[in-house]
Amino acid sequence: MTDTLIPAPAATAADAPAHRDPNVLRWLAAYTSSMLGDGVYYLALSWAAVQAGSPAQAGLVMSASALPRAVLMLGGGVIADRLGPRRVVIGSDAVRCAAVLAVAALLFLTTPGLWPLALLALVFGTVDAVFMPAVGALPARLTGKGQLARVQGMRGLAIRFSNVLGAPLGGLGVAVGGASAAFALAGLLIAVSVPLLISVRVRDLPADDAPRPGGTTALGDLAAGLRYIRHHRVLAPLMLAIALGDFGFVGPLNVGLTLLADRRGWGASGMGWVLAGFGVGAGAAALLLAVRGRVPRAGVVIGCACTAGSVAIGALGFVPALTGAVVVAALVGLLAGLSGALCGALLQTCADPAYLGRVTAVAGLVSLGLAPLSMPFAAAAIGTWGLGPVYVVSAVVCGLGGVVALAVPGLRRAELPG
Repeated sequence: MTDTLIPAPAATAADAPAHRDPNVLRWLAAYTSSMLGDGVYYLALSWAAVQAGSPAQAGLVMSASALPRAVLMLGGGVIADRLGPRRVVIGSDAVRCAAVLAVAALLFLTTPGLWPLALLALVFGTVDAVFMPAVGALPARLTGKGQLARVQGMRGLAIRFSNVLGAPLGGLGVAVGGASAAFALAGLLIAVSVPLLISVRVRDLPADDAPRPGGTTALGDLAAGLRYIRHHRVLAPLMLAIALGDFGFVGPLNVGLTLLADRRGWGASGMGWVLAGFGVGAGAAALLLAVRGRVPRAGVVIGCACTAGSVAIGALGFVPALTGAVVVAALVGLLAGLSGALCGALLQTCADPAYLGRVTAVAGLVSLGLAPLSMPFAAAAIGTWGLGPVYVVSAVVCGLGGVVALAVPGLRRAELPG
């Protein structure tokens, strides 16, 4: 159930601060390059789909990856635990690279229409179902538990950097050589991650004292992982807090923000400024964790950040001026980024190493598979009752996540290792 290990030097990853550990930095470079490739890929896919078909067809292509990702995510967690996260991440990036480069070559040589784009989206969604749990489980194999909050901060900075730079790079690729050039650029960026990941050392982790029921089949392993989460004094309430926070957050900050900008007369540029404010706040939270390395009383901080963030989310629906909305969005980003990174660090430090992939898969399924399903309901509710009531309800749902974190003793008392 583990990777093939590369022996660590005398000074192990657990002894070195994560931001000074070459092993962690190689992983961070690989992760950043892969995320940049993702950003370029999504822009290239949307551009190519719009050029090859109608807007409705392009929308179907863009959403084609969501179903396999959601359906297969839990199985991806089992694979990550059985094969080891490093091996799975390397294989996933290799497959994604090959698929993107194949479509780039096809678009360069011919005009095949929508079918290869839809197939590529399905492949990406299927591979993502394995890739995402493995990516979440890998940091705990690279460094000591006391460094995982810092690693989460570094990972958050990499995500923000990739979000800012990925789309412009994709646009540049399209401008220079069309969709085929953009796909080729995406494939090359993902390819850079593979040798870096191969050079990354991983280590065995000591198992916790928790019981480790298992199964001889993949289905048995999955059932064992779900039982493990359900009976864990920290992970069970943490999953509930994550679910409530995400369900309250996704609607207002996606479809709700689009409608808010339209009805306030801010336009697309105004919505961009609000999103930039959120990004700055989330980046500041990631930088804080990357520099500080540990936040005491993590469970209490998660609860307080979720509760305060819910108030900010509710306020966003009532702010009349664009400047005020940008400030409130920055506050939402700061609090959501802080609570999200601490939740990720707690997942990795509290989970038995044998279950890390499955634990990450459940959290990913909630955040990336189920929470987005709230968006059409949020849009319909806004059309029926207006922006204000929907933002208030969303804030209440998000705030309940903070209440769970503060009310359940196991989670409230949870600490990150020093």
